[in-house]
Amino acid sequence: MQRLERERADLQRLARAQAQARTGRNFSFTFMLFFVGSACWFLGYQYPRDVDPSSTLPLNATRPPTYKLNPAHLEAAWADFVEIVGQENVSTVDDDIKQHTVSEWSSHQPTDPAQKPFCVVYPSTTEQVSAIMKICHVRRIPVVGYSGGTSLEGHYTPTRGGICIDFSRMNKVLALHKEDLDVVVQPGVGWEELNEQLAQHNLFFPPDPGPGAQIGGMVGTGCSGTNAYRYGTMREWVLSLTVVLADGTVIKTRQRPRKSSAGYDLTRLFIGSEGTLGLVTEATLKLCVKPAAASVAVASFPSIRSAADCVARVVADGIPVAAVEILDDDQMRFINAHGTTSRRWREAPTIFFKFTGTAGGVKEQIDIVRQLARRAGSQSFDFAKDDAEQAELWQARKVALWSTMAQRRPGDRVWTGDVAVPMSRLPDIIEQTKKDFKTSGLTSSIVGHVGDGNFHVILLYSDAERKLAEDCVHRMVKRAVELEGTVTGEHGVGLVKRDYLPHELGETTVDAMRKIKAAFDPLCLLNCDKVVRVQKPARGEVAEW
Repeated sequence: MQRLERERADLQRLARAQAQARTGRNFSFTFMLFFVGSACWFLGYQYPRDVDPSSTLPLNATRPPTYKLNPAHLEAAWADFVEIVGQENVSTVDDDIKQHTVSEWSSHQPTDPAQKPFCVVYPSTTEQVSAIMKICHVRRIPVVGYSGGTSLEGHYTPTRGGICIDFSRMNKVLALHKEDLDVVVQPGVGWEELNEQLAQHNLFFPPDPGPGAQIGGMVGTGCSGTNAYRYGTMREWVLSLTVVLADGTVIKTRQRPRKSSAGYDLTRLFIGSEGTLGLVTEATLKLCVKPAAASVAVASFPSIRSAADCVARVVADGIPVAAVEILDDDQMRFINAHGTTSRRWREAPTIFFKFTGTAGGVKEQIDIVRQLARRAGSQSFDFAKDDAEQAELWQARKVALWSTMAQRRPGDRVWTGDVAVPMSRLPDIIEQTKKDFKTSGLTSSIVGHVGDGNFHVILLYSDAERKLAEDCVHRMVKRAVELEGTVTGEHGVGLVKRDYLPHELGETTVDAMRKIKAAFDPLCLLNCDKVVRVQKPARGEVAEW
């Protein structure tokens, strides 16, 4: 009996010892797991990782951006913005939101109301823009920049909600250096108002896009206008930029000299980037002395091809005209119907020439161009005898868009698209495009800065005709690419032209652009979805080539 009791007691002591051992082992195991996990976290997040070895960023390697857009988070951000710029400079009014979402002349029409901005913020200094971007960076709120609102390809249409930064109150000319022929301006300065001020000093700024355009948007789209043949595009007239990056960092791309080989050319990287890499808050622009004399001539032709042939002859002979603009017969008919000019025009394909230089030089240019126009089959050739006639003749070119828009039926929308091709291909593409648009039955006209191979089509369509309009524009763009041209000569890419870039430039080139976007804006806060896609499209979203 005593032996059994001793054995029972030994078994109980053994069971207690085993239980204590198991507890110790569990504790040790838990401690080891914690230690190893902590060490892995430390090594993974505290020590540098290997960099991504890829030089480009293919679309299939991207991850969809993530934002924090719940109402409570946005309300808190609103309070932050109010603290920076004041409550009067932060708007949630429906009319303001709508104005910063779409315009009647934009080719892209948004369909998802959830994509509209939460609010519009109106800064007045670079420091305020930087503070706003720091808030958006920390809170992961997407941002779209806005200046004149005249863009045509959906550049400022929001696709991710968030906020809009309107630069209209940053509209000061900060410094004019007359001796150096340059000026420093904020992005909300309009090019027309700038030239009015510069005229007092016998100076002018050559790029001349549509009325109402402002410097910020002109930089963003890399615009040009009617003077591009003689003076070049926006890229040739920007010396330096002050830019706020996605995290609020402020950089200045250059000093003021006319030339520099100091490092990467960040100035031209931001020109044409459409607010996807940074927000321009100051621009230093080159200027010209106003020409001593100027004049305008207008020549009509029996066909669009003969008019384009005349342009090709002028260019081939190196005549230094300031501008060469073409308007087709439909456009001239719309101008007559609209009645916005004081004269009645021949309803035939027409070329508008602008001449600048010395008085003698202008007269010589007019004589040479008249002879070239006659050889190309011109039916008429009129030139301005004085400033009043010059303004009258050029007025027809300036009212082209509004004259076509005046032909709209109730509910019609307008689509203004552009392409550019090498000069030798210009007659073919204009003729083919005009024939295609005539066959479609849609109301359309063709205008263009044809001295550099760039032309525009203005197309009217109803909601029911949207697909027909898309197909017409698609064929025009494809035609331009196949003729070794570009999908956009000056309007920019925006949302409408982004899926054409791989066909023009190649997939790897677009992948390189996407890598640049990721380097400057890794959270994809700035004007997301413009220029290049940052995530794969839905099935059927991209038209077949």
